[in-house]
Amino acid sequence: MADQSTPSTSGTQGAREGISRRRLLGTAGATGLVLGAAGGATGYAAAPAEATPLTSLGRARAAFHVKHQPGITTPMQARGHLVAFDLAAGTGRKEAAALLRRWSETARRLMAGEPAATGDTAVALDAGPSSLTVTFGFGHGFFGRTGLAARRPAALDPLPDFSSDHLDKARSNGDLWVQIGADDALVAFHALRAIQRDAGSAARLRWQMNGFNRTPGATDRPMTTRNLMGQIDGTRNPKPAEPDFDRRIFVPERGEPDWMANGSYVVVRRIRMLLDEWERLSAKAQEGVIGRRKSDGAPLSGGGETTEMDLEKTDAAGDLAVPINAHARITRPDQNGGAAMLRRPFSFHDGFDADGAPDAGLLFVCWQADPLRGFVPVQRKLDRGDALAPFIRHEASGLFAVPGGAAEGEYVGQRLLEG
Repeated sequence: MADQSTPSTSGTQGAREGISRRRLLGTAGATGLVLGAAGGATGYAAAPAEATPLTSLGRARAAFHVKHQPGITTPMQARGHLVAFDLAAGTGRKEAAALLRRWSETARRLMAGEPAATGDTAVALDAGPSSLTVTFGFGHGFFGRTGLAARRPAALDPLPDFSSDHLDKARSNGDLWVQIGADDALVAFHALRAIQRDAGSAARLRWQMNGFNRTPGATDRPMTTRNLMGQIDGTRNPKPAEPDFDRRIFVPERGEPDWMANGSYVVVRRIRMLLDEWERLSAKAQEGVIGRRKSDGAPLSGGGETTEMDLEKTDAAGDLAVPINAHARITRPDQNGGAAMLRRPFSFHDGFDADGAPDAGLLFVCWQADPLRGFVPVQRKLDRGDALAPFIRHEASGLFAVPGGAAEGEYVGQRLLEG
């Protein structure tokens, strides 16, 4: 799961590199402030920690009115919620526009560290914005229910069936999709409740999933994160500094349809990791499945994490250093006609099955200008012989059109709903 189209918990490497030294050091300093609070004697409560200024982690703020919606190239956040809604019976274009107007205003306020306009729960009263982002998208069914079927993008056609699918329809798709991310769990939950309340009678909750990532500043330097299989994951994510990044990830300003200008398409998959089976493998066998070293993420052909993989290199026995069915080999863009996507997922753990097996894995979230040229060809290739396939299961799926960011005075999706 370490390369181009695979599920990943690292997010964009380029975005990670964007974490400032000030933010990193501020966060590291904040962790040191709480170490003395747990030393109370048995039977007595520990004394409360002295009040401290809001740390850089809490002060970090993402802008709402931007060219591309927040939460796409934003640095990975520690906590995430993915939510899908279906429009209620009788909800049409007018009601949907009012809903997106409410949601956009709530997102703008909360991302600025302000309370919701009405009925704020005060859950995040003591916290700063904590890098909160709220991202909105439209599913296939939204357009028919609002009388906008003629404006539905061809790129939003349903995804094909894949052999690895074991999909729960109740936890797949939806008319509207919302992604919430923050570096503080209470801030993220506060936004989740506000969005749900704002839905009112216009939309009903279809499904909701919770995820997490490593907290920014938890390492002594920005690093690619590890997934729940213990692999460094996301090394080959496209980087915003690359000249073809926008072309691969975003719909151009003069693209089709016009209301999707500067937007993107997101594929969301709940991918369960069969961790009991995976952990029975030796570290060497796990590396062979992925095609990268577990210790540092370097390709099995040699070098460091970012060294280009040598697909032709062989070992002393004449075998390929990177096995022919290794996940990292199969998912490379140069093995898939250049297909690329920006992966920005969250890990999840939703308890244990009756037999004790963990219900854990990846909320896979990937962005591309066209899913038929990004996600689909790579997933089809994985279907034909990925060594990782026996250790994962795709349990839910969705595809959503995510329009560009809202300008000042606008709400997300306004060009679609009022165009």
